Amino acid sequence: MSELVFFSGTMDCGKSTLALQIAHNRSARGLQGVIFTRDDRAGEGKLSSRLGLVTEAVEAKEGMDVYGYLVDRLSKGGKVDYVIVDEAQFLAPDQIDQLARVVDDLGFDVFAFGITTDFRTKLFPGSQRLIELADRIEALQVEALCWCGARATHNARTVGGEMVVEGAQVVVGDVNGPVEEIGYEVLCRRHHLRRMTSASSQAGALSPDVLPVTSA
Repeated sequence: MSELVFFSGTMDCGKSTLALQIAHNRSARGLQGVIFTRDDRAGEGKLSSRLGLVTEAVEAKEGMDVYGYLVDRLSKGGKVDYVIVDEAQFLAPDQIDQLARVVDDLGFDVFAFGITTDFRTKLFPGSQRLIELADRIEALQVEALCWCGARATHNARTVGGEMVVEGAQVVVGDVNGPVEEIGYEVLCRRHHLRRMTSASSQAGALSPDVLPVTSA
């Protein structure tokens, strides 16, 4: 039975690496898949992992009918056994509906990978629709870590090392970019709420809240 599966997690938890592994395992068994991506760090039409692995992909641009793309490919004699979608949070809700239709009408497994919330802790529309429609939601088991060592649960956007909470929802950046540029960092909830990045934490105390101290 075909499924729409949503693999979710924070940045830097291995989503793209797992997508590449799934593609490799299936291609090794003679299966042919279509890989979609959107706004990958490596450029248009690429699926890349921070481990350095890169493969070609179809750029799921704004307004693209992904269901229609697959039907057209099949009508021209192409073979499709499964579909992988990386950076699925950037897709529009109607494109997620199209992925569900791929599962239901064409009978292909669709594996979607993405983060659920943006730097403001708000759901991406694409991720929200995936949560609403997916047959299965899988949390990535590789835990990203905050600079403090705790489990990272939130994505932060930084400018010059300082966390920002305003701006466009989608701005392409990377967790490994120069600190003076727009970048991203994963934080635990505590430090996301306090807007304490790895850079800003060097100048401040770990906790701005002073606990009551009484002498014996």
